[in-house]
Amino acid sequence: MRIVLIGGGTGGHFYPLIAVAEAIEDICLERTLIEPELYYVGPPAFDSEALLEHDITFIPTSAGKVRRYVSALNILSFFTNAAGIIRSTRQLFSLYPDVVFSTGGYAAFPTLVAARMLQIPVVIYDADATPGRVSLWSSKFAKWIGVAHAASATKYPDRVRDKIAAVGHPIRKAIIEPVKEGGYEFLKLDSSVPTVFVMGGSQGARAINEVVLDALGVMVSQFNIVHQAGLANTGDVSGIASVVLKDSQYANRYKMFGLLNTLALRMAAGIASVVVARAGSGTIFEIASWGLPSILVPIPEDVSHDQTENAFSYARSGAAVVIEQHNLSPHLLVAEIQRITNDVALCKKMSEAARTFARPDAARKIALTLLETSISHEPV
Repeated sequence: MRIVLIGGGTGGHFYPLIAVAEAIEDICLERTLIEPELYYVGPPAFDSEALLEHDITFIPTSAGKVRRYVSALNILSFFTNAAGIIRSTRQLFSLYPDVVFSTGGYAAFPTLVAARMLQIPVVIYDADATPGRVSLWSSKFAKWIGVAHAASATKYPDRVRDKIAAVGHPIRKAIIEPVKEGGYEFLKLDSSVPTVFVMGGSQGARAINEVVLDALGVMVSQFNIVHQAGLANTGDVSGIASVVLKDSQYANRYKMFGLLNTLALRMAAGIASVVVARAGSGTIFEIASWGLPSILVPIPEDVSHDQTENAFSYARSGAAVVIEQHNLSPHLLVAEIQRITNDVALCKKMSEAARTFARPDAARKIALTLLETSISHEPV
């Protein structure tokens, strides 16, 4: 069996592929099946080490991002995609995989075109409350469509609705379970106060960083703060924080990281009382799998059309509150954190709603579909 994985450009498209690859490995071990050969086709991978770890062969091709606004770069992207389609067609013809699995995004487009021309079965997954353009287009010829948000099924064409399954979001095994013991000691924090985990993502979130720094003096008097500020922001955030906390007796309650490694991430999740984060679908489902209340600050709609709908879709479950960026202020952020952490019943209700929303078997469901499709496609 051969399975091609496509999607990327961002971690939100890439890491679900890794989670599904892990689930394939587990199922093959359980059922004593020969593991399929896995290939990742696209531009350079978001995390090349993850490919090596799971013995996924990288096959490079080109893809161009088509912007929603008028830009001369769209002309360049047209030629990049045309070259990518030609290259992907040669690659898929040579491999002739049993199934192609796409998580959407511009990086998947050339290979999806090639798969359609070669009549190779396609399975797709979309993580957002509003499906992306590549997912909507490829749904017309996909054999099966997985979605993270059940409500997003209504946004696909009527004729493909019977192929759609709401499965949740595939999450890597390494981060799906928080570490409940030793987190205070590991992060050198005060166990007598609640902990707020600020997740800015690998690139950080400047608006959230600024508000946290503005409120930092007040926040550390009441909470521990574990702040993932983004690799590009570590110097600026660290410098400002050191000035704000210079004479504070609670300075040891603030820990800033550019990007938390897997262990530190699980430790922070294990001791957190509430999470403050952006509203990427992957981030939301990670928080949900940890069973933590959250405050979501989606990227404004004029920058990203996905996150606002993701945030409100999750908030309707009762697991989160949403503060839109134009309303975000130090006072409001502190007030919402206090409201959640001071109300035991509310915390419990939000935690239960998060766990219900999580659907931790998403990767396995997709992996089973891929294996079944591969087996049915293999020549007898």
